[in-house]
Amino acid sequence: MPRDLDSMPITVNTKETLVTAFALFSLFFGAGNLILPPLLGHKSGGLWWLVALGFCASAVLIPILGIMAHAKLQGTIFDFGKKVSPSFSLVYALLIYCISIGLPSPRTAAVTHEMAIQPFFDSPALLTSVVYFSLVFLFVINRSKILNILGKLLTPAIILILFLIIGTAVFSYDFHFGTPLYQHPFSEGVIEGYQTFDAIGAVVVGGVIIISINLRKKEATYEEKKALIRRSALLAGLGLLIIYCGLILTGALMQGEFGATVSRTALLNGISSKTLGGTAHLFISILVSLACFTTAVGIVTGTADFVKYRFHDSQTAYTATALLGCILGITMGQFNVAYIIAVALPALMFIYPITIVLILLNIVPDKWASQKVFRAVVVTTFVFSVPDFLGSLGLAEAQSYLQGFVPLGTYSLGWVLPAGAVFTMANLLGKDQA
Repeated sequence: MPRDLDSMPITVNTKETLVTAFALFSLFFGAGNLILPPLLGHKSGGLWWLVALGFCASAVLIPILGIMAHAKLQGTIFDFGKKVSPSFSLVYALLIYCISIGLPSPRTAAVTHEMAIQPFFDSPALLTSVVYFSLVFLFVINRSKILNILGKLLTPAIILILFLIIGTAVFSYDFHFGTPLYQHPFSEGVIEGYQTFDAIGAVVVGGVIIISINLRKKEATYEEKKALIRRSALLAGLGLLIIYCGLILTGALMQGEFGATVSRTALLNGISSKTLGGTAHLFISILVSLACFTTAVGIVTGTADFVKYRFHDSQTAYTATALLGCILGITMGQFNVAYIIAVALPALMFIYPITIVLILLNIVPDKWASQKVFRAVVVTTFVFSVPDFLGSLGLAEAQSYLQGFVPLGTYSLGWVLPAGAVFTMANLLGKDQA
């Protein structure tokens, strides 16, 4: 009989929880997490809190639920979709890893070059990418040390610099806000939260955390590991929530300092200069480099872990995948940040809704998430995500036509109500048949 989680003697101490929480935070907090919130705040004005609510729904709540799902499953990304079918799960996993190493991972190198290298050195983006992903490869190969390095060394430095920027802005500027530039602030926040890749990141880096804990705590029981992951996820989620809201508020407070057409990276650089003064470039360079680097390490490690698992625990497969991921990172990392974000949008509008429903279905009790429920909800989500996918490809007329038939379609959330309705109906019909 399973032991009650609250009464059992858990051998999880505070230090282990903090190290794991810091590691989770650093794996999530990368390029998009740093450059997206300030511009959201800058464009939201007095409605910054509504934008923050939408952004945190897709960039904090869903990712943390993804880690909770990993705590329950304690397997790989393959387990997220296996109730739909093994073939679907394998294709889904491969798509997730291809997107991850092809877009968000290289984007971390591009952001590092634009914000941490270019202001100091007149060197090409190729050189930055080569050095950057060579270091990533070294970290990924030293697999067993990742959790300690991320949790004890890199994350505290990231958090300290972020609090310096946010704290200075909050205490230096009056709480007077400009006119919002968004028509639908909440949904704008949700969709921009997609660009963090954190829901996808949850199913990728959650596996990294599981394997790292297994390497460190080989004798720990299922319930002990579950408790450690859950507590760490809640702490990491709280940290992300505070940082995101702080960065969005900072962008809103400083709206009058920058023009309406300011870019994401220019805005972050400008905010840093106004809050940290003469040391801004040094601090922002360290912050960007650390935040981006930890995410790239997590993505490449997660991809290599999965391939290793599929090839019967082959270390050769792990090393080859890590090398391939870093080579792809070097290739794509030479492009500028705006280009990579634009290229990523169609992939996100296609895979993100499916990822969200898989996370939610794996969180709910098993009695509400049968194989039939999984299949019905995933298929429904896929169908009702088509208009947003077409819009991201530039087919605006087709998108507008289809959105007219779907509730919330104009907010690019047309899949939400149909997926919820099918989930409810499938469960009610399942009970009637039983």
